[in-house]
Amino acid sequence: MAAGPAGAGIVWQTPSNPPERQDYIFRNGRRYVRPYYFEFISHVKNRWAGKTIVDLFTDEFKGRPREYYVRAVKCGRLQVDDQMVHTDYIVQSSQKISHFLHRHEPPVLGGDITILQNEADVVTVSKPASVPVHPCGQYRKNTVVAVHRLDRLVSGLLIFAKNADKAESFRQQIEASLLQKEYVAKVVGVFPDGEQIVDANVHFNGREGRSTAEVCDGHGKAPIGKQACTKFQRICTDGTHSIVLCKPVTGRTHQIRVHLKHIGYPIANDEVYLSENFSPRSSKGTRINRATTLACTLPSSDPDGCADVGDNATEADEEFSIDPMCTNCPNLAPV
Repeated sequence: MAAGPAGAGIVWQTPSNPPERQDYIFRNGRRYVRPYYFEFISHVKNRWAGKTIVDLFTDEFKGRPREYYVRAVKCGRLQVDDQMVHTDYIVQSSQKISHFLHRHEPPVLGGDITILQNEADVVTVSKPASVPVHPCGQYRKNTVVAVHRLDRLVSGLLIFAKNADKAESFRQQIEASLLQKEYVAKVVGVFPDGEQIVDANVHFNGREGRSTAEVCDGHGKAPIGKQACTKFQRICTDGTHSIVLCKPVTGRTHQIRVHLKHIGYPIANDEVYLSENFSPRSSKGTRINRATTLACTLPSSDPDGCADVGDNATEADEEFSIDPMCTNCPNLAPV
């Protein structure tokens, strides 16, 4: 941990800081993370080059208003190559950009993670739904780190290797296709009886956070996604929903979810693939609510509103300090 650019009153965390018990707040069956200061580091992509630092963040990271990024540059919370820059600074390809911010993580279910088996080289745990396996996106502390992953919304078994030799053994077995994964899904509709094999390429759009299934259109145009195959077997049905055994032959992002959607039996509570009215990531984060507006107009003796958090901090429910520049405070979960 080190003092941040906004002054010695702020302590910034780095990826090397492991989560601790006091980092969490439990409310109404959910586990929240106490907001903390963090440095995000990225490097300028080719398509970003030539933009001003403010335009870049306004266009690419829509969760905060342009006014926030202007203030962040002036305060030194947005830096290029570890140096403060002016708001009209033009970024160049491969430059390092540091974004120092007050981070709020989404909550997850607050139940314990059960240890099912604990051996000399391996420990097996039951991961609840809503908890991501490893740090990704908005999650850093509300995670479970493991050698093989399950999607955040999926519950299931995770196997941890306790040492490097066992981890290498798992890696070799996975690459040799000696390990098989099975999933059970509740889908909409009466799933057909007998084994159903779906062989459709999967194309993942990271910007939108969604995959699509693709097949040859018969006119010679090859699909751009990666080859993917899943085997399905109906376990039971009540006439409205079905319980289906899913065996992925390949491992593509959202493969099972998008293949079930592709054949007309989406997972029953899948917000991304169940509805045709899916709202992509690029359309989110553009509405600024009252908390954001207040955070961007907090009074300050500094004309740019760049006072240290220690100068004017107040307590939200006496559980964490409010950052005057944060667009999520005073809410515990992110807006």
